[in-house]
Amino acid sequence: MKIIVNNKEVDLIQGNTIADLARQLELPLQGVAIALHNRMIPRAQWEEQMLQPGDSLVIIKAACGG
Repeated sequence: MKIIVNNKEVDLIQGNTIADLARQLELPLQGVAIALHNRMIPRAQWEEQMLQPGDSLVIIKAACGG
């Protein structure tokens, strides 16, 4: 299934939830936020939030520094 992540097309290989995407992209366990169609999805809902072909997501990673 093809979805859009940070304005790039990504093929979601296995599963169809945000949690599946996070595992596929090897995202860290902390310091990551994901928005689906510009709506933040709490981490507690990642396992339940289903994705559909063509969905648009934004992944934000926390950065240290100043």
